[in-house]
Amino acid sequence: MAERGGRQDENRQQKRENDQEGSRERDTEGLRARLDKLSTALDAQAEADKASDAAKLGQDGASAGATAKAMGLAIRILSEFVAAVLVGAVIGWGIDRAAGTTPAFLVVFLLMGAAAGFWNVYRIAMTPPDKAG
Repeated sequence: MAERGGRQDENRQQKRENDQEGSRERDTEGLRARLDKLSTALDAQAEADKASDAAKLGQDGASAGATAKAMGLAIRILSEFVAAVLVGAVIGWGIDRAAGTTPAFLVVFLLMGAAAGFWNVYRIAMTPPDKAG
């Protein structure tokens, strides 16, 4: 009879172990399902963030690029105009100094430099955007 009680105890213990293993497997399966669901949600959120960042970069990048291009063009126009006026003034001053005259040549060449500067600005403004630069 002691053997019979010992076997019953062993059977009960094995049943408990089997129940515990089944419970662990169910818990593990439930946890895996939750983990898969969360991973899918995180991947979808990461893709949405990437798309949003790309859209922002496209808008801001285009805006920043256009601003930089306009600033570059403005600096080019300003430098061309100022350079033409300065070159005209220096040539006129040099002729006046060499000839020993009053600033007549300075005024004439300063006005010619201003005209050349305006002509350069006009040419830049009339250049198609594809050929500018």
